[in-house]
Amino acid sequence: MSLKLKVIIGSTRPGRVAPIVGAWAAKAAEAHGGFEVELVDLASVDLPLLDEPNHPAMKQYEHAHTKAWSAIVDDADAFVFVTPEYDYFPPAALVNALQCLSQEWRYKPAATVSYAFVSGGLRAAQELRTLMGNLQMVALPQVVPVPFFPQFVKDGELEPNEPMTEGINMTLTELAKWAEALKPMRG
Repeated sequence: MSLKLKVIIGSTRPGRVAPIVGAWAAKAAEAHGGFEVELVDLASVDLPLLDEPNHPAMKQYEHAHTKAWSAIVDDADAFVFVTPEYDYFPPAALVNALQCLSQEWRYKPAATVSYAFVSGGLRAAQELRTLMGNLQMVALPQVVPVPFFPQFVKDGELEPNEPMTEGINMTLTELAKWAEALKPMRG
């Protein structure tokens, strides 16, 4: 059975570019061939802010939206988080989605595709990697930044440059290695 990769669109803001960047990341992952890929949009998941009465470590969810989110995350072997940078930080919706679960993230590798203007979203990616590590994910140091992202969006699609394409392919290769190596721990 192939490894299951969830590409998670981390912005829920109206007018967001995240679905375009996420679609590119998912398409690159499919072309890479190391994963069975699912694109997950947090706007569709529609998680309220930390509304479960029990701590996530207990995995005793009461709400259907949390149970559905848990099933999506639990099913994964690896993640690519697509994040913009809002005030030097990842979006609150993405942080909430990570924090409302606990056990489902453990022993799974995660990578980040970030976008913004001059920073390429690298500051948000760094903060996100810290949170991933605290949730016992293996946060890859590789980040695929998309700086000055509007120049790469044409006709509703992201048209990457060569470094972006090389970066995502290298990151996906590393992600597959880690996902396979960590499989016994998730067993």
